[in-house]
Amino acid sequence: MHTYKMQCMRFFVSLLFSFCLLSCATKPAANHKELKIEPNDEGEYDIEVLDPGYDTFLATKAFPENYFTESYLKQRNLVLVNNWNARHSQPRVYNPNIYEVYIDYNPQINYGLNFEWKLFNFFMFVEWQTGERIDGMPPRIR
Repeated sequence: MHTYKMQCMRFFVSLLFSFCLLSCATKPAANHKELKIEPNDEGEYDIEVLDPGYDTFLATKAFPENYFTESYLKQRNLVLVNNWNARHSQPRVYNPNIYEVYIDYNPQINYGLNFEWKLFNFFMFVEWQTGERIDGMPPRIR
């Protein structure tokens, strides 16, 4: 009688374990979020960050829009976007609450200085809030 109970218990534990493995291993594709960068009706690109602290950050901590050249910002953004997307694709290693969306950035497109500046400062804003640099170096802004 005792061995029958043990066998039943083992069966249910292994069944429960198998169910947990299957449910953890399969993720629906709908959870993949992607930030598509597309022009507005006037053909201009813009970024809208929903965190209210971002606008305050731009006004108080960011360098002025014309401080960096557009080509410098484009080069920095390419590195930062690549690092961001690499972290987005590794949610077990990097916090998925920070790297929530995949950024669809194409360096061949001329987004304009304002867009490049806002994108660069989005990364600086995230670094400032989280304390970790997206390019792997210590935080710049405190």
